[in-house]
Amino acid sequence: MAGSRGHSLYHRYSHRKGSLPRGSAGLHPTAARGGPRLPARTSADHPLHELLALSRALFGTLDEVEILRLAMDHITAAGPYSAEAGYLKVGGDLVPSPRNGQMPALAVSRRVRELAGRDGNVTVPGRPWGRALGLRGLEGLHGYLVVTSRSRPTEAERSLLATFVRHTAAALSVAFAHRRRREDALELHRLRDERTALQRQLISVVAELGYERAVHALMAGVAASGGGEEAVTRALHGLTGLPALVEDRFGRLRSWTGPSRPVPYPEPDPVRQDEMLHAVARQAGPVRIRDRLITLIRPHGEILGVLALVDVRDEADEHTVLALEHAAASLAPELTHLRNLAEVELRLHRELADDLLAGTDEASAYARSEAVGHDLHRSHYVVVVQWSNRTADDSFAQTVGRAASAVGMRSLLTRRSDHVVLVADDRPHARALYEALARATGTLSGAIGVSAPSDSLSDIPHHYQEAQRALDVRRHSRERHGTTFFDELGLYRLLGPGNDYRELETFVQEWLGQLIDYDSRHHSTLVETLSRYFDCGGNYDETAESLAIHRSTLRYRLQRIRDISGNDLANVEDRLNLQVATRVWKIVLGGPG
Repeated sequence: MAGSRGHSLYHRYSHRKGSLPRGSAGLHPTAARGGPRLPARTSADHPLHELLALSRALFGTLDEVEILRLAMDHITAAGPYSAEAGYLKVGGDLVPSPRNGQMPALAVSRRVRELAGRDGNVTVPGRPWGRALGLRGLEGLHGYLVVTSRSRPTEAERSLLATFVRHTAAALSVAFAHRRRREDALELHRLRDERTALQRQLISVVAELGYERAVHALMAGVAASGGGEEAVTRALHGLTGLPALVEDRFGRLRSWTGPSRPVPYPEPDPVRQDEMLHAVARQAGPVRIRDRLITLIRPHGEILGVLALVDVRDEADEHTVLALEHAAASLAPELTHLRNLAEVELRLHRELADDLLAGTDEASAYARSEAVGHDLHRSHYVVVVQWSNRTADDSFAQTVGRAASAVGMRSLLTRRSDHVVLVADDRPHARALYEALARATGTLSGAIGVSAPSDSLSDIPHHYQEAQRALDVRRHSRERHGTTFFDELGLYRLLGPGNDYRELETFVQEWLGQLIDYDSRHHSTLVETLSRYFDCGGNYDETAESLAIHRSTLRYRLQRIRDISGNDLANVEDRLNLQVATRVWKIVLGGPG
């Protein structure tokens, strides 16, 4: 409808360019065209009186072209101005209005388009001052008025010009609104005529086969054509004249045919959606809920989706209900097929994820990942999700999968007895997945654990344990809900079950690795100095005595330790992790050896 409106306005506009006669002697220019007539101006008229008279004339016509030309002809009412050009927005483009049959200079038109809806300066030869002023309404830009002056306007003249532009824009808003109402009425009339014609055509078939058999045959043909959901909604809209739509069972739009589609489509509320599904499921046949006539698509008892007609005027009759029921029946096999394909794909994803978590042959895993469209050659993170009010069944696994897709996570998904597992090809955002799941479940009572990155498929089982440990730390911490990353746990990594020698080495390397490497390269004893410092309880004299060095030498070494490691011995968390790391290095890993 917007396209036809733009075409109509452009067609009318282009035919009138340069064709309107200019005002002859003693006759106001708009009077010669039969438009609104302004009182003749005299030098004694006050500018505000002229603007008032012009404002009345602007609002006295509903012709957008006439309003713009009227404004251009009488720009002098606002000051020492001249209208160089005027533009109307038609079909997304700015169409110029000629002056005395002359089109505006290409440089002016190019500058106006460069402004992209903003006001800005315009350079016109011989005019020291020029501005392109947007004519804006509540719905956006209506056009432009390019105004120049042989002298720089005063503050009062600029104020009058701004008032003049606002009145012109307001008059254009009224004219455009009036045109939209008229064209909407014509479009509604056309749609009703189209619906009437289609119903008459269908009634001719009823004489031989009956209306029900005709609708059934039509919908069966649509289903057999393989057009899918859009073909069904298109046929249903054609039969009823009402907007037809398909949503999945969670309230997300899959197909819409007809006018008035909401953009963006409203985000469904999970609780209200479930209430609506149960209310419709208890009834036999389509159910009216507010302005929609709704039926469920559930071929074997399980709800696969929702088919609905938007009936704002409550025009649906028995023929409309019959068409809706047959459309739902023809759509059921299509949604069943899509559901089966999704289940097969999900099963393949789960089997691959299960094998990765348990440990599997790399060549086979790479081949299977390519078959399901997932790249295993990237670093992967294991993500464990647990929600206190949801059991880890297929329904919750699907919820997690949708939330992960919504935040841009590419992953393989599987589930265990009490949690859902994702093998993701990128580090998850600290809060995005948790917040998406909180919205989907309606509660914040959930926790997520994320492993360190895994660069080898053989390491994924170990990283699965890391994700579980991160989840366990989160569930037993003061703030039990949210996301915890294993590589941010520090000392807590060593406190859970299942720790091994490699984990201890990793912890020591993280906190002492730079010092160990420095000692190796320079044959120094910074790690031993740090260990002795902690053994002496941080006492400088005792530490220096035990190392047989001067107190100033000890201070120098501790400063080097801070500089090389980047850790602050005055920070409680760093101090604790460093002390534990030196103990593990000395006792468990054998010290300098």
